[in-house]
Amino acid sequence: MDKAIKRVLVTDRAEKIIDQLRERHGELMFHQSGGCCDGSSPMCFPKGELMLNETDIWLGNIYGCDFFISKDQFEYWKHTQLTVDITTGRGSSFSLEIPLGLRFVIKSRLYTDEEAEHLVPVHPASEEV
Repeated sequence: MDKAIKRVLVTDRAEKIIDQLRERHGELMFHQSGGCCDGSSPMCFPKGELMLNETDIWLGNIYGCDFFISKDQFEYWKHTQLTVDITTGRGSSFSLEIPLGLRFVIKSRLYTDEEAEHLVPVHPASEEV
């Protein structure tokens, strides 16, 4: 296996909503919630609106959007590949898609042993510009 395995993916359905949100709000970012508001839903914000600190890490980039997660949450999710999807229903978070009557959700699956050896490395959020 010569290709690095991404830690976070996005569905085509979610990409369409990201396009709509990007048109309205400009560049976007995601943060994997750690239990506030909608539990463990991914939240979408205008890029730079959510203040990140030393407790956040960069997990990857989905459809041109950096995706961050807290270190504590990463400890729970580090053995799984996350996929951002969209579903109908109003969530109770501050995420940008909520006024559309939609919400982003996470689907996950465990990595195989072989995949786990080839994961894209994570790094502190402070290293992102």
